[in-house]
Amino acid sequence: MFAIIGIIVLLVMVFGGFALTGGNLGPVMHALPHEMLIIGGACMGALIIGNSGKELKGLAGGLAKVFKGPQYKKQDYLDCIFLVSKLMKMLKTEGPVAVEPHIEDPANSTLFSEYPRLLKDQVLVHLICDTLRLVVVSSGTLDPHAVEEVMDNSIKNHHHHVVKPAEGLQGLADALPALGIVAAVLGVVKTMGSIDKPPAILGGMIGSALVGTFLGVLLAYGLVGPFANRAMQVIEADAAIYHVVKQMIIASLHGHPQPLVIEAARSGIEHSNQPSFAEVFDGMRGR
Repeated sequence: MFAIIGIIVLLVMVFGGFALTGGNLGPVMHALPHEMLIIGGACMGALIIGNSGKELKGLAGGLAKVFKGPQYKKQDYLDCIFLVSKLMKMLKTEGPVAVEPHIEDPANSTLFSEYPRLLKDQVLVHLICDTLRLVVVSSGTLDPHAVEEVMDNSIKNHHHHVVKPAEGLQGLADALPALGIVAAVLGVVKTMGSIDKPPAILGGMIGSALVGTFLGVLLAYGLVGPFANRAMQVIEADAAIYHVVKQMIIASLHGHPQPLVIEAARSGIEHSNQPSFAEVFDGMRGR
């Protein structure tokens, strides 16, 4: 919603401000389709040259994140705490045999099925299951610091790949001013071929050429650059849930009491989605 509002405000203030100060939108609107064809086509070509099909699909997903916003809300973080708490408690009280069916086949696990939104995130499910599988097969002899290092590597690897759409958008934003200049130069070349025309016609042609520079800068700093920044914000926000899983598992393996385990996970959540201590404990008592 905010992204759409921002786009509307941007366009209204730029073009409306130009019109209010006496600018004639006619020449701009006349040149706009042709300049957009050149700049947009150059952008598409550059993206195809510099990216694979998978990365191009991810770029579209990065744009979608701008409009959808973060995937996880407060209830999802609560559910994550509840899920990992149940698994760690089961591991401690009932042993590896009781946990093994849930981590080997989470799709058919009665425990995981209580949290369908979390079950859809395969990265989250694998982070939980793969880590607990290490604990189970090692018969509890693993050093918690070694487990933490493995989880950190897994999260970093995921983050490295998931930020590529935002990085691609930022790269496109960096290129747009130069592509706008390309369109402007072509307009100047066209104008120089009509140098014998009257000044009024030449002025219109030069003005049309400058629209290319204007569009390149506007798209770079007014749209694509902010899109890249917002996509990165959403990616960072969604990554917090993986750190919740890590904090809970590592704190549990260290043998910390449950209140400290919960606080280790809860304290790393953004304040807007952070459940209170009471909300966590009340929810765990009801389960």
